[in-house]
Amino acid sequence: VQLQASGGGLAQAGGSLRLSCAISGCSLSSCAVGWFRQLPGKEREFVAGISRSGSSIRYVEFVKGRFTISRDNAKNLVLLQMNSLTPEDTAVYSCAARRTFSSLEVTPSRERYSYWGQGTLVTVSS
Repeated sequence: VQLQASGGGLAQAGGSLRLSCAISGCSLSSCAVGWFRQLPGKEREFVAGISRSGSSIRYVEFVKGRFTISRDNAKNLVLLQMNSLTPEDTAVYSCAARRTFSSLEVTPSRERYSYWGQGTLVTVSS
């Protein structure tokens, strides 16, 4: 299973970016996918996740109402639309996947994700 995150870059505070996670080797009907981020000097943290059925979504509190996770099943992509960005969102964003029997489970625990892609850097200027 391979994941490739893209779409990072420089944005101004209040602006938007859309990240994409291209997945090969595991269809979205078999894998739950999560987005994580790592701020400078901090541990990697959960941002948002979507179940393998697509019907269950979970966000960390500080992105609710600003970030939206979605899927493009035809292209096996998971997207993260990020709006109202702040400098505190500056981080390396990575996507991760895990095979699961549960159609609804979305876990924020990074240890439970087996497959990781390289991150994409998001920089938000004030």
